Amino acid sequence: MSPESNPTGEVLPASLDTEVSRLYREGIVAGVIGAATIAIWFLILDTISGRPLYTPTVLGTALFRRAEGPASLETLPVSIEMTLMYTWVHGLIFCVIGGVASRLLALAERNLNIGFGILLFFVVFEFGFVVAAAVFAEGVLRALAWPAVLLGNLLAAAAMGGYFWRQHPNLTIRP
Repeated sequence: MSPESNPTGEVLPASLDTEVSRLYREGIVAGVIGAATIAIWFLILDTISGRPLYTPTVLGTALFRRAEGPASLETLPVSIEMTLMYTWVHGLIFCVIGGVASRLLALAERNLNIGFGILLFFVVFEFGFVVAAAVFAEGVLRALAWPAVLLGNLLAAAAMGGYFWRQHPNLTIRP
């Protein structure tokens, strides 16, 4: 195989370059699936409650305009600007998480003994997210129902897991 140059100037074999590209693509697709799952979940919940786009407005306001107190979040008017800003950041974060997951799964395919550790890492990561949200975003969780946030994250994890399952059909996890 002929060597090719990557953006860092480092020379990689063509097969390794193709593998890295596949992992990046896989991570981005998984991240978009996860972010879209949560976005659709909250769009459905917000529409049922009569306030479409309320959740991304609250989360965007909490993220970008910290000066507004938690009490004002419950009466916050829906903002397309906040929704778009939050959705962009949310999507980028999920693409990073998808990229990390893709890399870890590729590692687990090469070394079957670390698969269980990676699975445990993601369970702890999900639990850590819930605890961090409860500790640092109490005001936001008062404006949003925390069970809906938890269920949305579990739905996103399941959607991303389903995508990865299809991409890695031969992955075996050994404890």
